[in-house]
Amino acid sequence: MLGNANDSEIAISSRVRVARNIQHIPFPLLATSEQSMEVLELLTDMKTYEDLQSFGTFHMIPLKEIAPLDRKVLVEKHLISPSLANESQNGAVILSEDESVSIMINEEDHLRIQCLYPGFQVREAWEKATAIDDLFEAHIDYAFDGKRGYLTSCPTNVGTGLRASVMMHLPALVMTQQINRILSAVSQVGLTVRGIYGEGSEAAGNIFQISNQITLGQTEIEIIDNLHNVVLQIIEQEKNARQRLLNESRLRIEDRIKRSYGILLYAQMLDSKEAAQRLSDVRLGVDLAIIEGPSIPMMNELNVMTQQGFLQKTFGEQMNLEERDMYRARLIREKLGATPA
Repeated sequence: MLGNANDSEIAISSRVRVARNIQHIPFPLLATSEQSMEVLELLTDMKTYEDLQSFGTFHMIPLKEIAPLDRKVLVEKHLISPSLANESQNGAVILSEDESVSIMINEEDHLRIQCLYPGFQVREAWEKATAIDDLFEAHIDYAFDGKRGYLTSCPTNVGTGLRASVMMHLPALVMTQQINRILSAVSQVGLTVRGIYGEGSEAAGNIFQISNQITLGQTEIEIIDNLHNVVLQIIEQEKNARQRLLNESRLRIEDRIKRSYGILLYAQMLDSKEAAQRLSDVRLGVDLAIIEGPSIPMMNELNVMTQQGFLQKTFGEQMNLEERDMYRARLIREKLGATPA
């Protein structure tokens, strides 16, 4: 959340995930409790290997040993999937100290290696994920077919088992009504667009996740290069749309941004949808130098910290809907430095 990198005003984060399974053990959807425990024991031994520690300090977290709220926070930080959080009997995650690497165990597949980087660093994330994958493969016999590649629970992951994505903030393309044309073009080149928490989620706050749709028939390098090149084009389109807004509707866009900033500074209650939209406006204002004060890392923090699990963890109590709206507004006021009302 606090990292900065290339084009971070538009590309919020880059993620690469590699799905793998162990030969001769049923995939998690069909495995017995004893078999999934065997997988857990086999893969958690990996954290003690000196080679893995060369990537930094790692901590293994059995999900059944932590509270449901803590699992929800891990989901909101994109460190584990909602599926793993809900099916946590023999699930675990191995986390690096800085949380740039999360290794999920007994999710939809036996092993999912994820690297999450700030800004537009999809190639760097892929290089680290590949290096960690090679480490595991040196010690574990993966389920692999010479024709089909790596075998996975979901057929859409067969082949490379690679999912790469870039989280992008695209408010100007939405405001200028170009977003549907852009997203349609993206789908024509083997990519797909999802919401902030992946498949089936909403693109709240003008945040879209651009990821590869094809894992079979292309090499990992081809998948990464295709995503990289398309994201570069979307970044350029968003920059052009922002300039168009400034040139043609500067007063109107400044009014919208400053109204949202004022609401965030003084609102007593904010639901998640309004907060996401207002934060999107303010983030755009920061990028366009219309607003001074908030930083991009701060806006990244607020996008995560205003989620319901994180709110309850931050303030140390369970909350109903109204209380969450109240505490969400309070947290934003405090982060943005508002004078207490």
